[in-house]
Amino acid sequence: MNTSTSSHSDILVVGGGVIGLACAYYLARAGQSVRIIEQESMGAGASHGNCGLIFVSDLPPLCAPGTIGHELIRTLRGTSPLYIKPRPNLSLAFWLLRFAANCNQRHLNHAIKARDAILRISGELFSDLFADEDLACDFEQRGLLMAFTDPAAMRGYQKTNRLLEPFGLAATFHDREAIRQLEPALNERVCGGWHHRADSHLRPEMLLTAWTKAARDRGVRIDEGCRLERFDTRNGVVSGARTSTGRFTADQFILATGAWAPAIGRQLGVRIPVQPGKGYSITMDRPAVCPAIPCYLVERNTVVTPWQSGYRLGGTMEFSGFDDQLNERRLSNLETSAALYLKTPLGRRVTERWTSLRPMSVDDLPIIDRVPQLGNLFIATGHGMLGLSTATGTGRLVADMILGRRPPFDPGPFSLKRFG
Repeated sequence: MNTSTSSHSDILVVGGGVIGLACAYYLARAGQSVRIIEQESMGAGASHGNCGLIFVSDLPPLCAPGTIGHELIRTLRGTSPLYIKPRPNLSLAFWLLRFAANCNQRHLNHAIKARDAILRISGELFSDLFADEDLACDFEQRGLLMAFTDPAAMRGYQKTNRLLEPFGLAATFHDREAIRQLEPALNERVCGGWHHRADSHLRPEMLLTAWTKAARDRGVRIDEGCRLERFDTRNGVVSGARTSTGRFTADQFILATGAWAPAIGRQLGVRIPVQPGKGYSITMDRPAVCPAIPCYLVERNTVVTPWQSGYRLGGTMEFSGFDDQLNERRLSNLETSAALYLKTPLGRRVTERWTSLRPMSVDDLPIIDRVPQLGNLFIATGHGMLGLSTATGTGRLVADMILGRRPPFDPGPFSLKRFG
């Protein structure tokens, strides 16, 4: 393996989040010389403050039949996690129209199968990863508990649960008494819920730190504080990457810049239908009565994740462009939501209040493909709220594409070609 300080490598990965890191890791394991360039620090964006779920049972996409009407009603009631900042934005308007067009039964059936394929492989690869590397990240497999305060909504979840039965991922129902026996941290407002046993959780920033070290140990060069300015192209290939710290060359290039991928794509004449979806989280000490199982507070679309080293509330979906400012009202809503479901919703000391941008694709499926116009450029973005959950599967698929190996699942549903 070439581990020299040369500006040339076999593979250049642009983006140091969990997706770019996974791609680099699997390629380095295959004997390729790999360099990552990251404009901030490794895992500084959406990979850092997410809720840390490896959510393999999250098969239905956001764009499902009834989603638009359901969210409009919740918006009028003031209970929707969705917020769209009023502003003239044609790109977002077209994205929303295409998202709405995907809210149909045909796409639901297609997306569930595609998401199962990548999530299933990703779960298996995570097991292998933890066996192969020393990655201290508070990993536990306790499942995910879907908690409800509304009996009608709880009964309505049966419809979603039936969709998971053919894939062996259906949840187990627990009534009002049984759910508090399973998770005593839930309060009396909780009327029941569903326990998905296949899911697991970890502390994402700890994973990124440990996995970055493992990648470096396998020869991956990492240049932080290195911003991509543009790609040089010649004769249908990328010939180099001009950055804030110099020019790098490679045989193959991977664009894994999350929500920022469309802007780079436009420079190359590649349309990438992804919008930044802003999420929030609050990290704190473990409360006095702390859940043992991660809880999804369904009516409020809030996730509660407990770790041995801390505790996090996260959620919301805000379309406000590339605004990275903390919205106090959105953060307050997370605390309010937790108080509706938990006996002790908050820890005493807050250690971080965070926001970042998720790359939301127009059909809620990742985009993982070779760019047709440029034979040596690959793209991996659009993972939405499944970036961590699908990181290993994405990294393995990109590595197999580049190395000409048979992929572990059908890459067709994730192709750029689906957008026409």
